[in-house]
Amino acid sequence: MNTSETPASQPAPEPLPRRVSWVRRLWPVGIAIVGLAAYVLISGRLGLCPMCVAVTDAVGLGAKPSAASAPATVADSVPEPEWRLTTLDGASISGESLRGKVVVLNFWATWCPPCRKEIPDFVALQREWGDRGLVFVGVSMDHQGESVVRAFAQQYGINYPLAMGDERIAQAFGGIEGLPTTFIINRQGGIVARQVGYAPRAAFEKAIGDLL
Repeated sequence: MNTSETPASQPAPEPLPRRVSWVRRLWPVGIAIVGLAAYVLISGRLGLCPMCVAVTDAVGLGAKPSAASAPATVADSVPEPEWRLTTLDGASISGESLRGKVVVLNFWATWCPPCRKEIPDFVALQREWGDRGLVFVGVSMDHQGESVVRAFAQQYGINYPLAMGDERIAQAFGGIEGLPTTFIINRQGGIVARQVGYAPRAAFEKAIGDLL
């Protein structure tokens, strides 16, 4: 037996430069994945993207409404901007036409979980306090069109005016950062409170009841 025979060759370690090359190729992909995950999380929690909301809710990272949240009071009130919309029933509605009433202007969407959570409270308050001069107005930011909103309104028994919103009215009210966003407007047309996100019925009762 020839003891000088060369042992079976083993695979040579991968050269370091080749490994570095693979890292250089993959790091942009890693950054893109992290960036996408951050976008989905932030947009889902703020209610800015329907698909993102579905993803964050599915993995248990959706927005968690605080029971202590309440509409933020606006010092000395701020005059509401001029606005006019056409309701799903074809009627014209505006800040001017509602002057003399307490208006709760709610920007919402059918796919928004916090919106769905608070709407039954709005329906109840409209039914109980409507004869005292309270009017809720729902401004839908759905992109799917009126048919989706009509079906939702029927399912939830919405008893107040609904209209389709757009970027124009959103910008008129200073931009809508997330849904729901709700403005409480006094009888003189002054914005007295603003709420971004869900608030419990008791918080709205307090803010509205002081104006009626």
